Amino acid sequence: MEKIRILHTNDLHSHFEHFPKIGRYLREAQKDKSVDQIFTFDAGDFMDRSHPLTDATYGQANIKLMNSFHYDAITIGNNEGISNSHCVVEKLFDHANFPVILANLREEDGSMPHWAVQDKILLTKKGTRIGLIGLTAAYPLSYEPNHWHVKMLKETMDGVLPKMKGQYDVLILITHIGLNMDTFLARNYPQIDLIVGGHSHDLLPHGKKVENVWITQTGKWGNYVGNTYMEIDDNHHVQKIIPHVVPTSLMKPNLDDEETILGYRQKGKEILSRELVADLPEKYDNDREAALQVSMNAIANFAGTDLAMLSSGLFLTPFKKGILTKYDLQKALPHSMHVVRSTLKGSDLWRLVMEIEKNRHFLDQFPLQGMSFRGKIFGQMYYKGIKFDPISRVVFVNGKEVDPYREYQIAVLDHYVLVPFFPTLAIVGDNEFLFPKFLREVIGDYLAKKYPLTGSENNGRTN
Repeated sequence: MEKIRILHTNDLHSHFEHFPKIGRYLREAQKDKSVDQIFTFDAGDFMDRSHPLTDATYGQANIKLMNSFHYDAITIGNNEGISNSHCVVEKLFDHANFPVILANLREEDGSMPHWAVQDKILLTKKGTRIGLIGLTAAYPLSYEPNHWHVKMLKETMDGVLPKMKGQYDVLILITHIGLNMDTFLARNYPQIDLIVGGHSHDLLPHGKKVENVWITQTGKWGNYVGNTYMEIDDNHHVQKIIPHVVPTSLMKPNLDDEETILGYRQKGKEILSRELVADLPEKYDNDREAALQVSMNAIANFAGTDLAMLSSGLFLTPFKKGILTKYDLQKALPHSMHVVRSTLKGSDLWRLVMEIEKNRHFLDQFPLQGMSFRGKIFGQMYYKGIKFDPISRVVFVNGKEVDPYREYQIAVLDHYVLVPFFPTLAIVGDNEFLFPKFLREVIGDYLAKKYPLTGSENNGRTN
């Protein structure tokens, strides 16, 4: 009987506060002599540009740390493939010591990215052939504007599996598609033995068995590490899979962990603080509403629209007067969000405003998680170019009553298309996702032109 131990992580999201413990745990577990072989996988979203070190190094700090974890294979998540520009992703894995398995992402011309392979066969010491397939979240609305072609999951599996037939004894999928889609694959592809999953942040302490397929996932942020055992008979057939997770909180800390963790953030802060953006006047000093207004002007300018909307909860800190750095912007707006140009008929714009006004008081203190949001509460909605009369329920656009038959364009965020509060945007909006710049980069570019650096400040600028 062959005993395999599979260590796995998912959705680390640059939570470097857990990395020292996780690194020690993995390196120690990889020395385990009680099993025949150990493999270590990551199921995507290992980086998150809400952390200053990741943002400052374009994810290279994450790659360096992941190299120290000795992964045997990974796949990417949406935070790698969508939250980075195409050119950043092309260079992201230049120094990686692990293969990236990714079957459903292609360049625009249909070719395989040079940094990834569709599938891989691992040969154990006892001759068992382990087939690996990697899958990322199939989001065409986000991947296509970023100059990638993402393939749907069924199309991908139906294309890959016949080519791999007869080449493996055990089939493992490393996926960043969420538990619902993992369940779909388990029900429709009985060839699979194990899915090491991510994306939906589900914690499966003892895995989930669907049909005869085991699914594992460790929650999020490195709070747990996956530890799955597999027993394979002498004919290379899987006899048993036993998934479980290990809480990071129970792993022994070292005395210098806190200093190391603070050092990651401080290094990112130092790099970003050297990159000067603009010289803001007095009116922006700790004035959140002033920051909102100029930010709406920024996204409207970027999208080429007269109208825009933003929510106050996006701004974790207000701006300050004087020199604004990339670190200030990153701290204020850590979200991995992109601007969307939405085209709506006047009647649908009226309906969108009604949805916003109906939800206004509910959203003001609503605690929100996910959908690229890195703040605490949703906050109040603000408009540029739109006014609403609550008595008559009339919507005015640039001082005139909205024409129900005319088309209007409004600058919004992909976040607003994704949240369930404003269904009009997602259902009837003609939405153009504008890549690759993040919200904070769009705002930074606008402020740099409106309030340019002068003199010695400009000489020190590196961006």
